[in-house]
Amino acid sequence: MTDYGITKISFDNNRIDNIYCGKIDSKNKIVCDFETHNRSWFKQNLLNGKTFCKLVKNSRGKYIVLNDTILYNNAKDAISLGGRGATKLPQNITKRKTFLSYYHKDDQLYKKYFENLFGDLMINKSVQDGDIDSDNSDGYIKQLIQKEYLRDTTILVVLIGNNTKHRKHVDWEISGALNYKVGDHYAGLLGIVLPSHPDYKKSKDRCVKSNYPKRFIENYESGYAVMIDWTENRAYMQNAIEKAFKLRSESDKRRNAIPQMKINTGK
Repeated sequence: MTDYGITKISFDNNRIDNIYCGKIDSKNKIVCDFETHNRSWFKQNLLNGKTFCKLVKNSRGKYIVLNDTILYNNAKDAISLGGRGATKLPQNITKRKTFLSYYHKDDQLYKKYFENLFGDLMINKSVQDGDIDSDNSDGYIKQLIQKEYLRDTTILVVLIGNNTKHRKHVDWEISGALNYKVGDHYAGLLGIVLPSHPDYKKSKDRCVKSNYPKRFIENYESGYAVMIDWTENRAYMQNAIEKAFKLRSESDKRRNAIPQMKINTGK
């Protein structure tokens, strides 16, 4: 039996600064809301005999209890999170306002998986089915701004499947996020290559440019966009989001000059 489950953790000079945890019952179910607690609270509870475990999420959004042993060494005033090979947790840091761009017909399932796995690590600004109705780029982007999807988005995540490159709405969303007039800043750009894509698990240095949305691959080649393969590793995904967020400051690498797509292409 474990008393508390930790989902996020933050460090200060390699020392645990705070944790984000919830209380667990005898059946390993979360029985109270998650809260942030500082190092002193964490240490005192360990000294009082309380037990802690790590929690990760699966693609259904369910928490899984890990068996990494968490211990406190009083002599060294050090907290061990499981030693070598232990699962890393995401950091307890600011959530980025994130817009998900994807091909609704092919990749709706991965959109759901993404939200289930990483929803607590971001503020979701994504469009839901039926929210926006426009068949021209100017009208579509205007609605995204007016309805505050893109107005303050800081990260645009593109789920890149086999047919994403053919979809005009994906191109419009990327273009809108890269437009300084949208939200008075540029959004960072993160592409996630899905298992359905021919370049999944291949070296990104050898990717076939024509397999990607043109506007996205231009920004990846310029160094503005980040691209990773699909993963369920929460810490890895958070790191990729943070990398894309930091690249916002390198606006000279941003590429948004090509004309917007007018029609969907391909079959």
